[in-house]
Amino acid sequence: MVELFQHLFHLDFNWIVENYSNSIYVVLFLVIFIETGLVVMPFLPGDSLLFTAGLFAAPTATGDPGQLSIFLLLGLLVVAAILGDNVNYWIGRKLGLGVFSWKIKGRQLVKKEYLEKTEAFFDKNGTKAIIMARFVPLVRTFTPFAAGVGKMDYRRFLAFDVIGGFLWIFSLTLAGYFLGNVTWIKDNIEKVCLGIIFISVLPMLISVIKSKMKSKNA
Repeated sequence: MVELFQHLFHLDFNWIVENYSNSIYVVLFLVIFIETGLVVMPFLPGDSLLFTAGLFAAPTATGDPGQLSIFLLLGLLVVAAILGDNVNYWIGRKLGLGVFSWKIKGRQLVKKEYLEKTEAFFDKNGTKAIIMARFVPLVRTFTPFAAGVGKMDYRRFLAFDVIGGFLWIFSLTLAGYFLGNVTWIKDNIEKVCLGIIFISVLPMLISVIKSKMKSKNA
């Protein structure tokens, strides 16, 4: 299991496909579900994982099918993303701030500062934050939890969450799929994924810089 996670974090899909065959769909489903559904696991690869999965579903330059099915990927991962967020919402609704008292070997399991950043993001962007947060690491994991803690109307949350889930999964997975035959991208997957991660966290970095500048001016 440790070896699997090491290859996942390195986005080594060749190794995963070789060792897990069709079970890779279960692995990808679980990764997306856990990242969005468990507030204690915000560091799993999300954006870069979707892009790389789409890339491995792309047909080859000679017209041969990719190693993965794009239709199966899209269907499974949309379900995983929406189901994960809903589990996270109800964790927040039922357990609330009590999760911040959870500790392992004296260390806090969930950092409250992540919730505070998410709440600031939520305050700035309103309910549309549920959609926008899909594209921001950390915030993506804590937004449904914050919505649950704040007892946001569930039907309203679900509507925005479904839209966000479809946009997130389809945009990044299909981006990888349609760019799968671009030689430079195939030869520089790690650089492309690092770029995706940077673009994903950029809004959060800008927000932090702005807030620090405001506090200094005050």
